[in-house]
Amino acid sequence: MRLTKRSNISMRVLMYCGVNEGQLVTKSEIAEACNTSENHLAQVINRLAQLGFLYTQRGRNGGLRLSRPMEDIKVGEVFRATEASVPITECFAADENTCPLVESCRLKDVIATATEAFYASMDDVRLSDLVCDNTGLNAILAAPIACPRPHVPA
Repeated sequence: MRLTKRSNISMRVLMYCGVNEGQLVTKSEIAEACNTSENHLAQVINRLAQLGFLYTQRGRNGGLRLSRPMEDIKVGEVFRATEASVPITECFAADENTCPLVESCRLKDVIATATEAFYASMDDVRLSDLVCDNTGLNAILAAPIACPRPHVPA
């Protein structure tokens, strides 16, 4: 099984917000820290906000943050939500399926069971498990602190 880039980036965004919990972070900060394009990131952030994982604030002082506590975000829930539209194999996409075995193949049921077992095991992992007490991750993803500019007399 291979997760899509969207799921990978979704987890990076959530981990970044978790490391920087309690503050608004920007898309550009996340893009730089997570090595991804702002355009792709914008789509992921929009989807995570629609799904209720992120709070976004527009405007000059805007940004994003987690919309619920890290302990309440299950990795399996994130993966299910971000992978739902991607069929794991051709036979799971009725409109694109060209497999001649579909009527008699038992492999589809095995794959469905294995996929659900994967998601179920990820339900035991919460965002807080990935972020809390992870000094290495904190060192990589801590947002730069915005310092006020010193006053320079005219």
